[in-house]
Amino acid sequence: MTLTNDRRIARMREVLDQRLHHVSVAVEALYHRHNVSAVLRTVDALGIHRVGLVEGHFKAVRGAARGAERWLELRHHPTPEAAVEAIRARGYRIWCADLSDDAVPPEEVPLDRPVCIWMGAELVGVSREAREACDGIVTVPMRGFAQSLNVSVAAAVTLRPIAEAARLRGADALLPPDEREALWDAWMAREEAKHLRTKKR
Repeated sequence: MTLTNDRRIARMREVLDQRLHHVSVAVEALYHRHNVSAVLRTVDALGIHRVGLVEGHFKAVRGAARGAERWLELRHHPTPEAAVEAIRARGYRIWCADLSDDAVPPEEVPLDRPVCIWMGAELVGVSREAREACDGIVTVPMRGFAQSLNVSVAAAVTLRPIAEAARLRGADALLPPDEREALWDAWMAREEAKHLRTKKR
């Protein structure tokens, strides 16, 4: 291994050991590729690992966020109902990012149990099925004339305080050790395959 590779591997280990289990994200299929890419990059940057990509009423975009998506667990769901069922089966409460009189700011989302933050699609927002199934509504307080944010910006502003608050729970908020080691093996196998392809050129 070269020094560059050694540094890359050390960085991979550092990132993996900070990956969160306690917070996940669901994204209803977004129309614009750059928005999908921006949301996935934000999720990766915050150390969130699990993302549900929900299709259903909207045209889903696959293959966006080249780079970030390789380090995330992406699960595709054909409908909001299927996504809700899968998310609940993994023990997550669902909080929709939306507008509502009884919405709470990100800092007040309860973290006594794992949470999935559900982001709606551009223009149409969160689907009726997700809204009816969720445990609560989270919204970013608006202090100016603008009363809406681009979905990728909303994701970043909403997710950061939730992810940071989850980290205060310590090791219990992170991916379980056995899952981290399985991911480590998969990442290293991918790096080795990449290295071999480079040598053959």
